[in-house]
Amino acid sequence: MDTKNKLICLVGMPGSGKTEVSNYLSKKRDFGYFRFGQPVLDKVKESGQTSSEKLEREIREGLRREYGMAALAILNEKTIEMLLTKGHVLGDGLRSYEEYIYLKERFPESLKVIYVFTSPYIRYQRLTKRGERHGIDKNLKYRSFTLDEAVARDRAEIEGLHIGGTIAMADFTLLNTATKENLYTQIDKVLTEIFG
Repeated sequence: MDTKNKLICLVGMPGSGKTEVSNYLSKKRDFGYFRFGQPVLDKVKESGQTSSEKLEREIREGLRREYGMAALAILNEKTIEMLLTKGHVLGDGLRSYEEYIYLKERFPESLKVIYVFTSPYIRYQRLTKRGERHGIDKNLKYRSFTLDEAVARDRAEIEGLHIGGTIAMADFTLLNTATKENLYTQIDKVLTEIFG
């Protein structure tokens, strides 16, 4: 797809602060927005079951058996194309290296990847308390995890999704280990590099 509009995708381990980054980016610019994991969450809702790491993992794995390791990029491709016709696009939650390759081949001039890093210790604290901070979450955007679920999710993403390859190919890195203000300053610098 030939467009001057940018496709900015956020990658990072669960609890790293991708949603915080996407919220801030959305305040700074008018992005079309999508979540890579939305097809999974839609299937969770369709199932009528309570969301859990186990259920989400089963659905993700099922989609990847059906579509391959680039499943979530494939399932979001039409949304991305439609949003790019209207302006710049922000994708929250890019994961597998295969998804990255799929998008890089289809949107070579548009794709920019931002890696959000936070240490496991901080991430696990956030993930186990996320439900308390955000209350009822009908969109499943701020799901809490037990410590065991958080560790299992990390292992699944590193070993099964090859997220390390996506992280290694990121165009920019944000260190989300200090204050929100520090994070916002880094984001502003990245926006300047991307858009001038």
